[in-house]
Amino acid sequence: MKNKAKIHQYKTLTTLARKLRSDIADLHCVLLYAYNRTGKTRLSMEFKNQGKRKNNGTRDTLYFNAYTEDLFVWKNDPDLDRHLKLNSESVFFNGLRELALDERIAEYLSRYTDFDFDIDYTKWKVVFKKGDDEHIKISRGEEKIFIWCVFMAICERVIDGHESYDWVKYLYIDDPISSLDDNNAIAVACDLADLILKASSRRAVSGAPDPVRTVFSSHHALFFNVMSNELGRAREGQEKLKTKRYFLHQPSSEGFYTLRATGDTPYFHHVATLAELHRCLQSDALYTYHFNALRSILEKTASFFGHDDLKFCLHGMKDEALYNRALNLLSHGKYSIADPVEMLDDNKRLFRDILTNFVDRFQFAIPEIAMKTRNRKAKT
Repeated sequence: MKNKAKIHQYKTLTTLARKLRSDIADLHCVLLYAYNRTGKTRLSMEFKNQGKRKNNGTRDTLYFNAYTEDLFVWKNDPDLDRHLKLNSESVFFNGLRELALDERIAEYLSRYTDFDFDIDYTKWKVVFKKGDDEHIKISRGEEKIFIWCVFMAICERVIDGHESYDWVKYLYIDDPISSLDDNNAIAVACDLADLILKASSRRAVSGAPDPVRTVFSSHHALFFNVMSNELGRAREGQEKLKTKRYFLHQPSSEGFYTLRATGDTPYFHHVATLAELHRCLQSDALYTYHFNALRSILEKTASFFGHDDLKFCLHGMKDEALYNRALNLLSHGKYSIADPVEMLDDNKRLFRDILTNFVDRFQFAIPEIAMKTRNRKAKT
């Protein structure tokens, strides 16, 4: 069924952040699905900055984004003293020493990985160990999950109303699961959903409702869907969360942003991905990483129909074998979105044929969300 939700346009991240603040005032959580390089991180910072301006310099948002990860810096020299340095000047760490969060961090960490850590609060550094190996260098993915566990432990103190974090009225969480495999992504999403449920039901000392409200954004399809499903279902003995889900997009280089409510259809972004590929096809702006996106859509479609192989989507097409080989070969390279490589002409023709035949066969109604909307007046 074609999603006919109205598409709203915003000229700047300032007006977009203002919209989110208006929405979240009556909700427990706003969920945004957006591709990488849409401006999600900058939007989270604008949301935070608007809170400071509104409150005469007093912050009201605890955020997790790329800037949060920058508070942790590796020190590898000399080689025998590898450690992660914490930026102790950040308010992010205000209650870390006093609240002795090591045990809670370790409890979260044990759900996702098998290394240990020690925090030295006099030197504000973290060393890692695994078995008999000490001062080890953990992987980038392990580092990210450790930082995430620190954030989760701090959020629990926010919900508890600890004075070190009594300024927090909003949580803004942007893409917490980069570099994680799907199993860990699902586990993190479930834990985060539980945390948001606790935050939404927080009460003041007087007993009056005092929720911590959350804005969540991600480019990760599986993570977004798990979050949508977990937060959307009613739980026994708990009030159902008031949420909104949006697809956030920057449809052209003209600088404006579009926001479309997905309502009860959190899977809409898969169709939006098709629309994005269709737009790239029309403009001949096809890059090697687009084969990865196309393959992902075919796999999800096959899974929806109960099949475990994307060949189901190609069955009966004139060049079925050729298309299958192309998708297997051209979607397994390490293609960088940050430094894209344009497809060769032969591969462009292959991509065009596969996408066109796939859309025609399954009768997808391509939405206008990713099309050029030059003639629409953006909100100021």
